[in-house]
Amino acid sequence: MAVSSLDKPIVDLAIGVNHRILALWAADCAERALPLFEERYPGDPRPRRAIEALREWVRSGVFRMADVRRTALDAHAAARDVQGYDAARSAARAAGQAMATAHVPTHAIAAAIYAATAFRDAAATGDEEGATLREREWQYHHLMELIGKSGS
Repeated sequence: MAVSSLDKPIVDLAIGVNHRILALWAADCAERALPLFEERYPGDPRPRRAIEALREWVRSGVFRMADVRRTALDAHAAARDVQGYDAARSAARAAGQAMATAHVPTHAIAAAIYAATAFRDAAATGDEEGATLREREWQYHHLMELIGKSGS
């Protein structure tokens, strides 16, 4: 996974945030990386389904553990099926971790890290650190924005 100077500030910010806000943030982070998977695997809907299912949970509040588990594990299975393109693998893992946020809020942090890792892996040689930092900056500011909008 990507390591950034913003990892600790993001974790510190995320602690105590409303569960649904974290889930929405995780979905947004994973969705930003999703094109890195879908460009290589356009016929595989599993990571997108995980993100869509998480967004539905945020909207409805309806939680069925079997559905959450299956959808998250399907996205991780898509990641295991990736051959030779780490960015696609990390993007699929971001979706799986995002979906798992419905069950355990701290999975949102892993979703964000996998998304940043996907961008790092897709970056041009020499720009890996910059790509990671740009994504982590967006994630940090986006989480602050979502917290601000929620009034939490």
